[in-house]
Amino acid sequence: MADTKPRVHGLGGVFFKSDNPEQLSAWYAKHLGFGVEDWGGALFHWNRIEGQDAPTGERGCTVWSPFKASTEYFAPSDKPFMLNFRVDDLDATLAALREEGCNVLERGEDSEQGKFGYVMDPEGHLVELWQPNPNDPSQAPA
Repeated sequence: MADTKPRVHGLGGVFFKSDNPEQLSAWYAKHLGFGVEDWGGALFHWNRIEGQDAPTGERGCTVWSPFKASTEYFAPSDKPFMLNFRVDDLDATLAALREEGCNVLERGEDSEQGKFGYVMDPEGHLVELWQPNPNDPSQAPA
């Protein structure tokens, strides 16, 4: 990688399979104080700091979310978890990964939360890359 600017600037989320996501979320809420949302996961808000090629104080969040054990969302990976990383320019990141011979999937999403792309790491983990929508209300603390 010739460019010294990091492609990834944060952990966007931790997603994992669970036999009983609702019960597990309730346990984390009760015993660890997670602010579990109606959709079953929790958001951890933070501010991006100066020196990460972003405006000081840019708001963001990291998502924690259990999925049903039967989910196909992590496919083609057979691993029980998926990591989501925040990027500033999804298209450029995916193009660079393709050029470097990485297994970039022909799968993407564009939603209210932002743009998503996918790459498989060498051990078969699905990695979700996320370019957040700066106008997404979930990025700001409630």
